[in-house]
Amino acid sequence: MKKILAFAGSNNSASINYRLIVHVTNRINGHDIKVLNLRDFDIPMYSIDHEKEKGFPTDIRILKNYIEEHDALIISVNEHNSTVSAFFKNILDWLSRIDRSFLTGKRILLMSTSNGVRGGASALEYAKGIFPRFGGKVIESFSFPSFKDNLVDDAVQDEVLEMGIEDVLTTFSHTIEDPGTTSDSEKEF
Repeated sequence: MKKILAFAGSNNSASINYRLIVHVTNRINGHDIKVLNLRDFDIPMYSIDHEKEKGFPTDIRILKNYIEEHDALIISVNEHNSTVSAFFKNILDWLSRIDRSFLTGKRILLMSTSNGVRGGASALEYAKGIFPRFGGKVIESFSFPSFKDNLVDDAVQDEVLEMGIEDVLTTFSHTIEDPGTTSDSEKEF
């Protein structure tokens, strides 16, 4: 059994990315999963002046400790103007100031969703590119399109999408259980 930390990169009180996190984590068995709502953390906008004058916010230290205590992460990123939200980028900025390699050794299931047909694909690609810079390894990822049409009453409506999610979750679970296992997205060609 591995310890998994899950959160969405959104500060929206009705976040569909948070709802996707809850849906996905409810489908995973055999692991100890902690779901955080980052809205509960008091994190000011990053500035070098704030860091020099007041140091690191307590809640950023708490979040960093949560990350350290867990074996793997499930993160769902929301998209604003073809990238991750300023809210989530700010959290990454603070975490990387405490420790540039704050994701070292963490295997990540990365997701995104939106009500559009691309499902936040641009934010997903941004996060896939940036997480390795902090030491993380994205072992599986997917974009969940048209959230309001495809997730109704906590059930995925599209059969192909449902099978894809199940496949991703199976691979993710196996890969974090056996660190020697590589997923297709980890293999180098």
